[in-house]
Amino acid sequence: MPEPVFTTVTDGLAFPEGPVALADGSVLVVEIRRGTLTRVKADGTKTVVAELGGGPNGAAIGPDGAVYICNNGGFAWLEQDGLTFPVGKAGSGRSGSIQRVDLHTGAVGTLYESCDGEPLKGPNDIVFDASGGFWFTDHGHSDHQGRDHGRIFYACPDGSKITEVKGELISPNGIGLSPDGATLYVSETFTSRLWAFDIVAPGQLGPGPNPWQPGHLITAMTSYLLFDSMAVEAGGAVCIGSMVEGGITVIDSDIPAADGNRAHAFVPLPDIGITNICFGGPEMRTAWVTASTTGRLLRLDWPRQGLRLTFNA
Repeated sequence: MPEPVFTTVTDGLAFPEGPVALADGSVLVVEIRRGTLTRVKADGTKTVVAELGGGPNGAAIGPDGAVYICNNGGFAWLEQDGLTFPVGKAGSGRSGSIQRVDLHTGAVGTLYESCDGEPLKGPNDIVFDASGGFWFTDHGHSDHQGRDHGRIFYACPDGSKITEVKGELISPNGIGLSPDGATLYVSETFTSRLWAFDIVAPGQLGPGPNPWQPGHLITAMTSYLLFDSMAVEAGGAVCIGSMVEGGITVIDSDIPAADGNRAHAFVPLPDIGITNICFGGPEMRTAWVTASTTGRLLRLDWPRQGLRLTFNA
């Protein structure tokens, strides 16, 4: 693909993630290292909406117009060659949580810190379905001895119910829904795999093809790149923020390539840590991308229409 044309909307962000395009043309991002939810206007002006603490990671608008945050609990950080990298769990040992932010007042509440008595470890990314519930990934944490298994959860936005739906995944990160709402997509970071799960009812997934396989394998990349968070196009393609080879990996979720994987394209961008993408604008053809290790929010004209999410503000 030709080199993309992009604009740096703003810089100086402390490892931005979780972009959410709002109806007024501004974009919400979390700053993981700073522990904030921040609004970025079209002219690049930044305003802190809420102080979240820990490590706010994924964000989504819920049915009540509030912002729901996956907070991973916090990372340890490394500065190298002018870039910022998360390098495992913060020394405080703080567990993760799901938070709710009132966009009008900035008030922050905590909805969930555990499920069935087990603490959440590293909640990462979140997506709401048409029924008003939300799916989220728990990426887990790593240290010098190894890393946690990751999990997929489903929860209600009023704090009344949380369920572990799928466990024993390897670093689940991005999460999204197909245009018809019948398929849940999950990207794994360290395997560079994209999984698809059949949704049989709100909060319920069908079985995988066999006992060894958690879902339907859409693709597994052969080069060394790390999948992060995602957005879905209106036509069904899955767009995944990709690190090491910094850019957006676009995976056709329907048409298999000759090798059995799905056809894909790669949009390179100038940051080793391209972590996330969201779509917005009047025709859903504007992409906002978080270039995290350099602390920037990028804007691109996207060649296809992005999927309009169920809820916005």
